[in-house]
Amino acid sequence: MNEQAIFQRIQKEIETNTVTVFMKGTAEQPMCGFSAQVVQILKSYGVPFHTINVLDDHDIREGIKEFSNWPTIPQLYVHGKFIGGCDIAVELHRKGELSKILKKSV
Repeated sequence: MNEQAIFQRIQKEIETNTVTVFMKGTAEQPMCGFSAQVVQILKSYGVPFHTINVLDDHDIREGIKEFSNWPTIPQLYVHGKFIGGCDIAVELHRKGELSKILKKSV
């Protein structure tokens, strides 16, 4: 699949879902500790979120890194806006800022 088609798929996912996490594994079964941390944080807020398992699709796994210009997984998007990876999500959560971002999504 070409880069443009991959970017269109990614764009559709983040536009269709208010809160989207590109991660390794699923919300029910994260396949890495960083993905598990982001899922745990989002679950603590009780907001619905959509996950995309990058392990199931190599094109998406590599494409999301180019799309966001961010080299690591997981990646969190809220209202189509890239929030960051695990480290940023944890820091925003710790500072109480993530709750404000997510409240706007409900």
